[in-house]
Amino acid sequence: MQIQNFKLVEKGVLREAQMLALLQSGPHPSRNPAQNMADLKAQIAANEKGAQELRRMVAHYGLPTVQAYMQHVQDNAEESVRRAITRLAKRFGDVTRHSFDFPLDNGACIKVSVSIDAKNRSAVVDFTGTSAQQSNNFNAPRAVCMAAVLYVFRTLVEDDIPLNAGCLKPIQVIIPEGSMLNPLPPASVVAGNVETSTCITNALYGALGVMAGSQPTMNNFTF
Repeated sequence: MQIQNFKLVEKGVLREAQMLALLQSGPHPSRNPAQNMADLKAQIAANEKGAQELRRMVAHYGLPTVQAYMQHVQDNAEESVRRAITRLAKRFGDVTRHSFDFPLDNGACIKVSVSIDAKNRSAVVDFTGTSAQQSNNFNAPRAVCMAAVLYVFRTLVEDDIPLNAGCLKPIQVIIPEGSMLNPLPPASVVAGNVETSTCITNALYGALGVMAGSQPTMNNFTF
């Protein structure tokens, strides 16, 4: 089922009955609404715990100090990725643009090119040429594609840093709208996170020439 938009919590109160009714509606209702609800509650609890800890940290150290360290963490991650890009530039040599095509079993294809700017220590990751969004559920939301890019470049960093948005600052990512990696509603995306994401990482590693192809599947069995 597809949910376009729904207010899950209103004024601090979980709209559980309304959410369960939504999960059980339509021609293809959820198979296990109670389990879906438990997952949502866990996500809400995790976010609430994070907010509580952040407020506690601000109360203890002060907002300016917390913000300063947040900025430091991102700046450090950015510099670490820029150093990784410099190493890539040396590997690439005179060829500043590398491309890779990754065909999927269903006939679609993920195309990616990586351009390195050695002077600015930056990169452009371009998915132009990737297949248009599919009628099946192997489309990946743009956020999943961005997460795959973040993952790959984080693996190139030799420093011990936490994963954060600073890693993406040196990287421009182009994902054409309407492609299977940036689909338009009402495209189905349930396999995008588990299957297509692994194909994206393999395509990126192929373009970068830093790793042989691995098994691009999470071995989900669905019936």
